[in-house]
Amino acid sequence: MSTPELPFPIRSEAPLRSETRPAFRTKTIATRLTLGELAEVEATAESAGQSLAEWLRETALHAARERPADPIELLLAEVWALRYTLLNLFNSNAKEASEGKQLLPDSIVKIRDQADAAKLQKAHKILTDFLALTRPNRADK
Repeated sequence: MSTPELPFPIRSEAPLRSETRPAFRTKTIATRLTLGELAEVEATAESAGQSLAEWLRETALHAARERPADPIELLLAEVWALRYTLLNLFNSNAKEASEGKQLLPDSIVKIRDQADAAKLQKAHKILTDFLALTRPNRADK
């Protein structure tokens, strides 16, 4: 016997609480806003279908995670993207040339977009791995 489908959802489409809360939160951050700023922030949270606290948390974490923490990470990201792009362009061009073809502009754009999409994550990993290797050496000194 199958369960009948209701014309409306019986629970919220929002993710389960365990999915939205990766760990128990114990710290609080306070800020001061003008009445106008508060109204603007509350309206934005409401239009996103979230509580004010949830919207502020997600917005703050998104901004913190999207941007590199320091300029070195940004420079490393650009160097990694340049290296990735050059190596892939040379490789793709060599493959196409061996088949008597030319590299299409769409392929070049695709390589660039792949580099841009991965550069911050790769730079962060490279920097984290490097720092993990150098920390034990610093303790020996």
